[in-house]
Amino acid sequence: MWPNAAETEELLLNARQGDRDAVDRLMERHRQSLERMVRGRLNRAVARRVDASDVVQETLLTASKRMAEYVRDPRLPFHAWLRQIARDRLNDVYRRQLADKRSVANEQSVGGEGSDFIPPAALVRDEELTPAAALMHREFAERFHAAVETLSDADRELIFMRHAEQLTNSEVAEVLGLSQPAAAMRYLRALRQLKSVLGDASID
Repeated sequence: MWPNAAETEELLLNARQGDRDAVDRLMERHRQSLERMVRGRLNRAVARRVDASDVVQETLLTASKRMAEYVRDPRLPFHAWLRQIARDRLNDVYRRQLADKRSVANEQSVGGEGSDFIPPAALVRDEELTPAAALMHREFAERFHAAVETLSDADRELIFMRHAEQLTNSEVAEVLGLSQPAAAMRYLRALRQLKSVLGDASID
């Protein structure tokens, strides 16, 4: 979930008036949400080489430099704008990794230029697990990932936003440019397909 929208709007108003402290506060208050998004999108191979906090820092630096442009013409909600910049940085990360000839051939890579790999761990959460429970968790995560792969790109992205990024339906609707009822219906449709593939009604 992203920070409170009313407080964000107040800081944006101050930022439009040239308040640099407001800009800095905007960036810092969105850092945690961005890190959750980025961490969930790094597959295991890339995460060994790239720290999510570095991607977030690059995102915030880019956003800070573009802030004057954004406040003049805010076509997207602030959190959606930040999210878009973060996705661009992630695409850069994956392109660099795919171009790196030192990458081990059997490491899992992004599905293709511009596509989004969603690690099972980002969607199926665990706490302290016993060895047996950890094995069951891994097996379910693999099944879940296979099921997610059966979805369309749009539905896969929606599932990621709701489960990994923990966005509310209204936030998802804003990001996707949908009405809230349309976003909710698409989410329910994606869940029904996942449950059908998994034969499991435990996903909410």
